[in-house]
Amino acid sequence: MSGDLPEYYFRVRENGAFVFRVDTANRQRRIEMDQIAVVNIKNGQIKGHGGYELTGADLAVIQDWVAERKALLARRNIDDIHRAVDYLNQTTHWVNSDASDEDLEDVTDDLLLAMHDLRSVLVRKKADRLMQQMKKNPGS
Repeated sequence: MSGDLPEYYFRVRENGAFVFRVDTANRQRRIEMDQIAVVNIKNGQIKGHGGYELTGADLAVIQDWVAERKALLARRNIDDIHRAVDYLNQTTHWVNSDASDEDLEDVTDDLLLAMHDLRSVLVRKKADRLMQQMKKNPGS
């Protein structure tokens, strides 16, 4: 373990994190972590923990973490979508070359409904974007 530990540790949870101040400057040279805040990235709420009053430095570090975390989650989300496109292509290949009649009977209705739902939403969103473009650039 590196001798230079960060001053803050973020224990990630589904909607944010618990924030701890890391302390190694004690007599036993043990790592102590004191929870100082709870962060909710969905609603932007940052609350001091157990009566702890967050300093400006605490808030700045936490806000930087929130911005970085949101960016990371956005990158992961789009990566998941690109993976889904790959899975659809692999599924098409499987249906075309490897699937048995029993396999197809098991998955066809679910796949057709999911793809119909996805297609409907994509077409509607595409039409909305095109309409917005036409409003911004009439006559183009």
